[in-house]
Amino acid sequence: MKTEDCFRLGSILKTKGLKGEMQVYIDFDGADNIKIKSLFVDIAGKLVPYFVSSIKFLQKNQAYLNLEDVDTIEKAAMLVKKDIYLPNKVKPKKKKEEFTLKDVKGFIAVDETHGELGEILDVVEYPQQLIASVNFKNKEVLFPLNVEIIKGIDVEGGEIYIDLPEGLLDVYLEGSAPSPDY
Repeated sequence: MKTEDCFRLGSILKTKGLKGEMQVYIDFDGADNIKIKSLFVDIAGKLVPYFVSSIKFLQKNQAYLNLEDVDTIEKAAMLVKKDIYLPNKVKPKKKKEEFTLKDVKGFIAVDETHGELGEILDVVEYPQQLIASVNFKNKEVLFPLNVEIIKGIDVEGGEIYIDLPEGLLDVYLEGSAPSPDY
């Protein structure tokens, strides 16, 4: 199984008790609605499968996890600080009304002037606004996701139509701006 065939569920925070139970940080909304029989742990860049004995969701982002064959604190300690993944096929589909701007990660950004910019690699939330990042002409380009820039979203087609402010791409493509003379 490859990482691109999976989605990140969260990461293992620490061990709990002596019998291999682990405390997990869950960063995927709705994980408690998925029947998790097995999962993958990222160990040195390889996804290693484990069967789940039990998983108990505590609060929104926390769970206790027991894996088969991980029955001692020593075995569990080797998995601490590792990311855990589930296959994309068990990922719940969002209803249209549950779609948010954070969900445009992986969409293709299409600018009215410059055409296709590329896949949105990340959406980061800053105070007061979301920022999307694409790799355009081998440069990371950041742009805000707001009503002035977004002209439309094709949820089924996986495209977001934008109108970037004039000169924004030039800032990234030209490198550093010349320093003003004072």
